[in-house]
Amino acid sequence: MESVIGKMKRIQLFEFEDFGWFPSWLRVCMTNLIVILQKMVGVPELLATMIADVLKKKSLTNIVDLGSGSGGVMPEVMDALHKIKGLEQVTLTMTDIFPSAEMLKKFNTETLDKISYNETSIDATNIATAPEGLKTMVNCFHHMPPKKARAILESAQRTNQSLLIYEMGDNNIPLLIWWLLLPLSLVILIIMVLFMTPFVKPLTWRQIVFTYLIPIIPICYAWDGQASLPRMYTLKDLDQLLQGLGSENYTWEKGHAKKKNGKKQGTYLLGLPI
Repeated sequence: MESVIGKMKRIQLFEFEDFGWFPSWLRVCMTNLIVILQKMVGVPELLATMIADVLKKKSLTNIVDLGSGSGGVMPEVMDALHKIKGLEQVTLTMTDIFPSAEMLKKFNTETLDKISYNETSIDATNIATAPEGLKTMVNCFHHMPPKKARAILESAQRTNQSLLIYEMGDNNIPLLIWWLLLPLSLVILIIMVLFMTPFVKPLTWRQIVFTYLIPIIPICYAWDGQASLPRMYTLKDLDQLLQGLGSENYTWEKGHAKKKNGKKQGTYLLGLPI
C-alpha cells in the first residue's frame, strides 16, 4: 500500500467522535449542529442534485449511505430529492459499522418517509455486504486513514458499485496557517454553536444544558470542526488514493462540488461502473 500512497497533505488528527468512549447522546447533539450548518450553506440541495444525476444515469431507486452514524444530513437530502420529478419514490438505507440503537428506533418506527436504518453492521471497506443501491459517504471519508480509504475505493470498483463521496469542507489552507489561526477559529465556532442551538429540532434538555450551562458540546464541536479540515483529502491526495484504479469497466471522477449559483462547496469523488 505504501508504494501506492505517498506523502499527502492530509494529516491524521483525532476527533472526539472517533472514540468509542464518546457518549452517543453527545455525538447526536453534535450531529444536530452539523446538520444546521449544512442546511445554512445549502448542502442538501447540492447533494440532491448530484445524487439525482447518478440515480437517473444508472436507473437506481435506492441510496445506501455508508458511515451514517447519527443520521447526518441525508434525511434533508431525501426531502430535496423527493421534490425532483421522477424521484419521488427513491428510498434511503442508512448504515454504519456500529449501528446506533437510538437511530434505529428513530428511523425504523416511521416507514412513510422512505428512510430506514440498517440493523446489521456494514463495513465500508467491504461494500459487497451493503444493500443494493447508490453508495454514498457524506462528510465521513476524512475519518478514514489512507489504507482504509483506499480499501473502500478498491471495494467499490471490484464489486461494480456506484459510489459518491462528498466532503463539505476543503483542505486548502497551508497547515502552518491552520495552526496559527486555530485559537481564533475555535472561539468563532464556539460562539456559532451558541447561536445555532435554538434552531435544533427537537431541542432536548441535554442540548441546552451542555451548551449553555456546561459547555461540553461547543468545545467538542469546535475542535472536531477544525480538526476535520486538515484530515480531508485534497484533490491531489485523491489522485494518490486512485493510483492504479479505473479501468475500461469502471471510471472515477473528482472535483469541487458546485451549487446552482456556481459557488464551490466542498469536494466530491464519484466512482461509476461503465
